[in-house]
Amino acid sequence: MLVVRELARKFALQNALSHGGPAQTKAVMGKVLAADPDLRSRVNEVAETISSVVEEVNALDPEEQRRLLRDLAPELLERQHETRRTGLPDLDDVSDGVVMRLAPYPSGPLHIGNARMVLLNDEYTKRYGGRLLLVHDDTIGSEEKLPLADAYGQVEEGLHWLGVEVHEVLYKSDRLPLFYDWGRRLLEVGGAYVCLCPFQELRANRVAGRACEHRASETEENLRRWEEMLGGELAPGQAVVRLKTDMRHPNPAFRDRVLFRISDRSHPRVGTRYRVWPLLEFSWAVDDHLLGVTHVLRGKDLLMEDEMERAIWDYFEVDGPAFVHFGLLRLKEVALSKSHQRRLIEAGELAGVDDPRTWSLQSLRRRGIQPEALRDFIKGFGLSLTDIEVPAETLYTENRRIIDPLANRYFLVPDPVAVRISGLPDRREAHPRLHPDFPERGTRTLPGAEEVSLARQDLEAHEGEEIRLKDWCNVRLVDGAKFLSWRVRDIPKVQWLPRGLPATVLMPDASEVEGLAEEAVGDLPEGTMLQFERFGFVRLEDSGPPVVAIYAHR
Repeated sequence: MLVVRELARKFALQNALSHGGPAQTKAVMGKVLAADPDLRSRVNEVAETISSVVEEVNALDPEEQRRLLRDLAPELLERQHETRRTGLPDLDDVSDGVVMRLAPYPSGPLHIGNARMVLLNDEYTKRYGGRLLLVHDDTIGSEEKLPLADAYGQVEEGLHWLGVEVHEVLYKSDRLPLFYDWGRRLLEVGGAYVCLCPFQELRANRVAGRACEHRASETEENLRRWEEMLGGELAPGQAVVRLKTDMRHPNPAFRDRVLFRISDRSHPRVGTRYRVWPLLEFSWAVDDHLLGVTHVLRGKDLLMEDEMERAIWDYFEVDGPAFVHFGLLRLKEVALSKSHQRRLIEAGELAGVDDPRTWSLQSLRRRGIQPEALRDFIKGFGLSLTDIEVPAETLYTENRRIIDPLANRYFLVPDPVAVRISGLPDRREAHPRLHPDFPERGTRTLPGAEEVSLARQDLEAHEGEEIRLKDWCNVRLVDGAKFLSWRVRDIPKVQWLPRGLPATVLMPDASEVEGLAEEAVGDLPEGTMLQFERFGFVRLEDSGPPVVAIYAHR
């Protein structure tokens, strides 16, 4: 079964490294049988061997897995690093250049769910040498959600980190007089009317496809009520401006949709200067035309918004941009809600916008996710209209490809326990490499000692067993530890430290791992990406003492 073991070993190593976790027996079995179809007649015997090999591979740390795969089948290691880049399709009608826009609502920082919209727009404007507008969509369209003063800067901070090139920054809240002018014009051409129906009646009419009495109001009456809305004679909820559409439209939500509503709430930039606010579809119908936007990239869930903008352009007899859509992209482990997270921050349950649990761009930067990794992750899905749900590991694979060659290796001993080594013949030093793939970077120096710190988990897992203190010596864990030899053997390897710096690693769920880190970590610049061997990649936040690091991923 030697051939089977060799095939299973390399495919198990590839499977484990590709997913950043344990190799899966079923997946390895499929690879082995595809490589040698003759083995199908001995599938039961083969399965037993493969299961044994997978168990052996899963007992190795990622560094050891990577080293073995490099020796056995380096072509599979290269394949494991390949990305899913499929390239973005070309846009139509770009001969005169493109103008595109980002339209974040400033209720909090941008998060990973916003990244697709942001990066696709940036990619296309760079491809065609176009202009990208950042238009803060800070109108008061809802009584429940308001723009927040600190969110404007948080949005722009996130864009800067992503390397997004914005050519002009605008604010919808500065453009209210312009929207009022176009709103009045729409009333004058008979494309809209002021509706005084209570909300429940408005909704019932829409569902029934029934026009309310105000739809037939004369232009002069609509303009008078419009001025009453602007002047404060009508209170919030008493009047709205509605677009005239087909009341028999198949989608009840499209029938005579609201374009303007009244709000007396204070705005973080303009205070209470304005009390009538346009909703998204109207403000964008006006601005997409006036700002010369050529292409709008948006999720396929906004198809009705396309139809709304076109209906408004038809009343004004103007043209607008082309619409390009893509499907929803979700990460399985991530629940995103800016308003919910804001409440948790205000309640002290989240540490801030860069808390790892928020998945904001600030939190990704803090964890050491590289902006180019996020960009490649997004580009890999192209403009597919299919809704996609992927594990976070897919993003981590992209990030690992970038940081693995850069991150030097160090030891971390979580939950350390002091262990005395009996029979140690001398205190020779250990010289682990800074990086296993780049010997030219040199080594670290760990002095030998009769008393070292080991992780409590390793002590409990290997009690009574022979283990190797990585890059140093072999011991048996009985009555503390008993020295056996210096010779490198294929036995479990564990981190150890003769002494170290107190260290805290903040995990993605905001739990903390306390332990000891190599003293050399204290000399590294803050912001350094490194790998604590057999633990994971981290970003150094404070070189201490104590050392503080933020966990990225395995």
